[in-house]
Amino acid sequence: MEQPSIKLTALIFSQLDPFIGNCPLNKLHDGTLAAFIEARLLQGVSHRTINMALEKVIRVLNLASRSWRDEHGMTWLDSPPMIAKLNEKETAREPYPLNFDEQRYLMLELPEHLKRMALFKVNVGVREQEVCKLRWEWEVKIPELNTSVFVVPWNFGGRDGARGVKNGDDRVIILNEMAKQVISNQRGIDEEWVFPYEGRCLARMNDHAWRKARNRAAERMAEETKRPFCEGLANVRVHDLKHTFGRRLRAAGVSHEDRQVLLGHTNGNVTTHYSAAELSQLIDAANKVTEDLSRKTPALTLIRSTKRKKAT
Repeated sequence: MEQPSIKLTALIFSQLDPFIGNCPLNKLHDGTLAAFIEARLLQGVSHRTINMALEKVIRVLNLASRSWRDEHGMTWLDSPPMIAKLNEKETAREPYPLNFDEQRYLMLELPEHLKRMALFKVNVGVREQEVCKLRWEWEVKIPELNTSVFVVPWNFGGRDGARGVKNGDDRVIILNEMAKQVISNQRGIDEEWVFPYEGRCLARMNDHAWRKARNRAAERMAEETKRPFCEGLANVRVHDLKHTFGRRLRAAGVSHEDRQVLLGHTNGNVTTHYSAAELSQLIDAANKVTEDLSRKTPALTLIRSTKRKKAT
């Protein structure tokens, strides 16, 4: 069966195996899965993660009743049992969009390579892997507007090489002025990757350095502003940068249609289907979320006069 990530599928089945590995398909039901669910809940796993495993079971049962056949041409099951999933809202973590003060403190504490990636991400609304794996070959020049966009292929690979853009369409990244400056600062560092680290692309942004930096940022903000310690900032996720971009677009009055394109929720093959005027409108919309650069905060001043050496 086709899966977006065979490694993830293998991991999930290895977790299921101790509980249902010896159970015949026609004996699988909510009751036989109860011990697995209980064990995962005791481990502190979210309902969403447990549901991902249940979805794999449901997929196998559906295939066994509809597609897979024995030597006599009969399906393995007459009909698939109904498997109940958990309510994901009960354990879902609410998004935490950053305000500009929180953003500045986070940027001040992040190491340089993560700072550039985070500043780009919060200004274009890409997902983590779309910035980690961003390649120069995906840049498309728009000479009429003296700018460029990046077109991320729908099947670019994601974290483990078997995934791609979430909605299955090419992802077009519109650059506002801040994102454009970040990209300009990255030119000449590496021939392949836009955001390289020691000559390679990062597997993820959410690493030890990220987690340490967000906690330091919360401590520093509390100390310098004399405000209570901000738990939201101390636990901010990489994906919250995308939520931040979306929240700022909405607060700035950007239309729902334009927000969908800018956040990559719709087919965004803008270089083929959009005119220069429409691209200009999207760029203007994206620029509405940038902070007043006249404040010249150190965390946002990433453009350096010195040229970095190419990573090897």
